[in-house]
Amino acid sequence: MDSSGTDIATEPKPSTGSALIPLLYLARGLRGFGDGFAIIILPAYMTALGFDAIAVGIVATASLLGTALLTLIVGWIAPRHDLRALLIFGAGLMATTGLAFPSVEHFVLIVLVAFIGTINPSGGDLGVLVPLEHAVLAKRAADDRRTQVFARYSLIGALCTAAGSLAATLPDLLVSHGGTTLGAFRLMFYAYAALGILSALLYRHVPHARGEERAQHAPLGPSRNTVYKLAALFSIDAFAGGFVAQSLLVLWLFEHFDLSLSAAGVFFFWSSTLSAFSYPVAAWIAKRVGLVNTMVFTHIPSSIFLILAAFSPNLYLALGLLLLRSALSQMDVPTRTSYVMAVVTPAERPAAASVTAVPRSLASAISPAISGALLMTAFPGLPLVVCGALKIAYDLALLYSFRHIKPPEEQER
Repeated sequence: MDSSGTDIATEPKPSTGSALIPLLYLARGLRGFGDGFAIIILPAYMTALGFDAIAVGIVATASLLGTALLTLIVGWIAPRHDLRALLIFGAGLMATTGLAFPSVEHFVLIVLVAFIGTINPSGGDLGVLVPLEHAVLAKRAADDRRTQVFARYSLIGALCTAAGSLAATLPDLLVSHGGTTLGAFRLMFYAYAALGILSALLYRHVPHARGEERAQHAPLGPSRNTVYKLAALFSIDAFAGGFVAQSLLVLWLFEHFDLSLSAAGVFFFWSSTLSAFSYPVAAWIAKRVGLVNTMVFTHIPSSIFLILAAFSPNLYLALGLLLLRSALSQMDVPTRTSYVMAVVTPAERPAAASVTAVPRSLASAISPAISGALLMTAFPGLPLVVCGALKIAYDLALLYSFRHIKPPEEQER
């Protein structure tokens, strides 16, 4: 028993940064693989059950609202509780989600499972496990390596999400060999549950938090105003992104261009792959021009490509523009995470990760339902235009507000 009264005799020996970081990378990869096919399978599953675009949008909204609420709760209690237990809880919730979806067909029950569960229809870096993993990674990484660590974390997640997108073609294969469409979808959800169980087993190797390492004060202290301002700006970006939540983008391609499920899986594989390899490029650029400049000046061109895709006269041009967007749109993910972790104190990191993530979840939860309705208008590409315009406005506001607030590694420039 140590001086703080924490019994450490039965605890696993604390992992070094070099050992713990790859473990979290692996867990991120498993979750990314599951998200990769679940995001595509969910709208297809609902369509097979007879639901329309508005219903899919409502389910997406419920999922993001539930994610926001749970992320907020976890972020505020994390400084005073064992991070390992919270990580295992989140993985268990992922397993429960995969088991629940195949068991329900009534719309209200689907909405309830989406609200409580972990499937993220946006395909982004939202979720109850994300701020917890961010806090652990930031603690283990030195300032000069922090952005690279988060870039690798995002790279692995995106590559595995890409592989998961290819796995979304499996239902077509199962149906061609005599299976039913709904039965094939249900098997995919069970696979998602299995990945949650594997993630929980990995998280069991994360060392317990020691008593003296837990915050003894409010989760947010001296950095409160900075965090709140960032959260407000990030919420604009997320609200915009909700108009093209991946499940809705899948639906747009299905209905507007008659894209098949297999073709959608291949497209989102390449889309995620391009996003993945943009992460280390973002880290390289950030070392030279700074985190905020990297976020802004890669994001604006991606929004322009998205707006142009809305007016594409054919499928191939639309897919080409969306792939160009994918190559640029996610460069702000590792840089944004690194920036938030850099401008707050270590004790504030779990709460800061949560507080900046939750408004993003809430804001992104509003727009999918609106987007679902817009998809049924005379110009179904309108959600893409709205998303691109709002994102450009966010980028300009971020540059204006934070161009002079530099992380430690940039202050000597």
